[in-house]
Amino acid sequence: MGDRYEIDGEEIVEREVKPFGTGGAHVTAPKDWIGAKVKLVRTSPPAEDK
Repeated sequence: MGDRYEIDGEEIVEREVKPFGTGGAHVTAPKDWIGAKVKLVRTSPPAEDK
C-alpha cells in the first residue's frame, strides 16, 4: 500500500500514462481543463520494460 494523500479538488479522471517521444510520457486531460492547475498522483508501479 502506498502513501495516502488528501487533496482538495474539483474533479478526478483516471488515465494511463502513454510514451511520448524518445524519453518522456504524457497523460491527456479533458479539453475544458486547459489553463487549470492539476496534480498527478501515481497509483500503481510503472510497467516493466519488455
